[in-house]
Amino acid sequence: MNKVILMGRLTRDPEIRYSQGENATAVARYTLAVDRRFNRNGDENTADFIGCVAFGKAAEFAEKYFRKGIKIAITGRIQTGSYTNKDGVKVYTTDVVVEDQEFAESKNSGMAGDGGFSGGSSRPAPAAAGDGFMNIPDGIDEELPFN
Repeated sequence: MNKVILMGRLTRDPEIRYSQGENATAVARYTLAVDRRFNRNGDENTADFIGCVAFGKAAEFAEKYFRKGIKIAITGRIQTGSYTNKDGVKVYTTDVVVEDQEFAESKNSGMAGDGGFSGGSSRPAPAAAGDGFMNIPDGIDEELPFN
């Protein structure tokens, strides 16, 4: 099975191109900086820079919404290839072909402690009790689906 799951930040805006022909398809290329979980040297955090390519609707979505620095999560598959460059040297490539992509944080997550959600209700958010359960404020029990 060839399955990859990554979460990281875009190192730059996606590069978008369109295939030629009657049915032009969007192709987006971007690089994710993925933090390593463990650092052998104990130094500063290190990251891997992983090339990703998305096609069709996924590429159009990336073009419209993805920008340098945002955190995304993707699933896909590893694809390897090779080509000979202009100097006659064989170059090997490894990319993740994106099958699914989504935002891994809200647009305002750096500014809001609630994950950036700011709509829908003027009620204060319920606070967690010391026992790990959430306290439900009085007066909203009629809105709960499990009375």
